[in-house]
Amino acid sequence: MSEERLPPGKLPPSLLRELLSGAAAPPPEVRLPPAVGEDAGVIDVPGGALIVAADPITLTDAGVGAHAALVNANDVAAMGARPRWFLAVVLLPPGTGGQEVRELFSALHAALDDMDVALVGGHTEVTDAVARPVVVGQMMGLREDGGFVPTGGLSPGDAVLQVGPAPVEGAAVLAAEAVRSPREIPGDVLRAAARAIEDPGISIVAPALRAAELGALAMHDPTEGGLSAGLHELAEASGVALVVDEAAVQWFEPGRRICRALGLDPWGVLASGALLAGFSPETVEAARRRLDADGYAATRIARAEAGRGVRLAGGEELVRHERDELSRLSEG
Repeated sequence: MSEERLPPGKLPPSLLRELLSGAAAPPPEVRLPPAVGEDAGVIDVPGGALIVAADPITLTDAGVGAHAALVNANDVAAMGARPRWFLAVVLLPPGTGGQEVRELFSALHAALDDMDVALVGGHTEVTDAVARPVVVGQMMGLREDGGFVPTGGLSPGDAVLQVGPAPVEGAAVLAAEAVRSPREIPGDVLRAAARAIEDPGISIVAPALRAAELGALAMHDPTEGGLSAGLHELAEASGVALVVDEAAVQWFEPGRRICRALGLDPWGVLASGALLAGFSPETVEAARRRLDADGYAATRIARAEAGRGVRLAGGEELVRHERDELSRLSEG
């Protein structure tokens, strides 16, 4: 019998755990080695804690360089560090024009300049291994105090805030899909979704750094697999169960409406632009109010309990979308 083939998207958590378990024991300076659900690694260096994250961008052509900078910055910020240095591996398909590359790098430079991040290296190549531009980014930041905020920092009794709505990134991708396959979607909804990368935007750097200042115990940047995968990864990394108040979840309504029109579950659609931040029961309400006052919409959406998994307050388990719902569009 042939081996089951892996579908597009993230590797199943069980397989990823198996693969990571084969690595040699990390040296003592590696304070946070690779683990399911963690946004980045942490390495002790003489100047403090170096936070390092790497992510590819493969799901979109438009602004792929800028997009890579933003999502990698989010992963570093979700550890409580300000992004500072970026490397980019840019793979281009045969037939790419020089002007296309100039536009890619122009957008990349603009995104990095906006975040005060330096491009420090990388690699560029035209290769028939890709059918569209792919940017693999690596972002680094430094916590001079040596601290960091892990994904796996929750304990029973802690509360989880959602800062910013979802699905924002997914909405922009879905708007393009809906235009290619016209559906019963009002024009104003499509236009709002198409602008989602800029408004409300997918950067969580500022709210994540603010949440860290306010005493966040755990933070996570939900991306592929949406809020569903993000909440499950947060629970699994922390070794707790999460009970979710569905009524408190912040939805980016244009994205949710397009999901419904295309028959997709918004819980499982790319959620860059939202932040999950855990706080102790004593500090969560003050943190929520401060984040709100600073302009970062925050709602308390979950509480941590002893156990495993993620369920809604009514008792129903929250489906874990190991594959992003967007992957179903290419199958239909």
